[in-house]
Amino acid sequence: MRRPALTAAALTGALALTGALALAGCSGSGTDAEPDAGSGKAKLSVSSPYMPQPVSADMAAGFLTIANDGGAGDELTGVSSEVAGQVTMHSTVGGAMAEKSSFAVPAHGRLVFRSGGDHLMFEQLTRKPRQGQTVTVKLTFAKSAPLTVEMPVKSATYNPSTGH
Repeated sequence: MRRPALTAAALTGALALTGALALAGCSGSGTDAEPDAGSGKAKLSVSSPYMPQPVSADMAAGFLTIANDGGAGDELTGVSSEVAGQVTMHSTVGGAMAEKSSFAVPAHGRLVFRSGGDHLMFEQLTRKPRQGQTVTVKLTFAKSAPLTVEMPVKSATYNPSTGH
């Protein structure tokens, strides 16, 4: 059985089509792998979450950083956890603590919850978290999908800058 030979024109057309398809597959689409700063969407991620082991049986604090690598701001509007009846957000300015209903997460910026500053309060604890355990936290935003974070429980005196 003899196969028909490809003509130069047919071969050139096939190579051009193959090249075009390969290039189409390589074009950026603004997915999670490559943030598209011009997309007008927030691209949120969480780092450095931790909860110092609470000293009281009914209340604990939590800390984390929310980064926004996207081209639009968002707003943290709520926090919940199975370990607490409620989780509230607090700002600390000049040593005065005030509960807030939301926090801005600016485009290309960060929202930092840290000891001595803005922080989360876990109130009405259903159990007292112990060092070495993790606490599941759900973060709710005005525009973006919720994020679920596993927050490790550290020693009561844990200092993130030293790791101890």
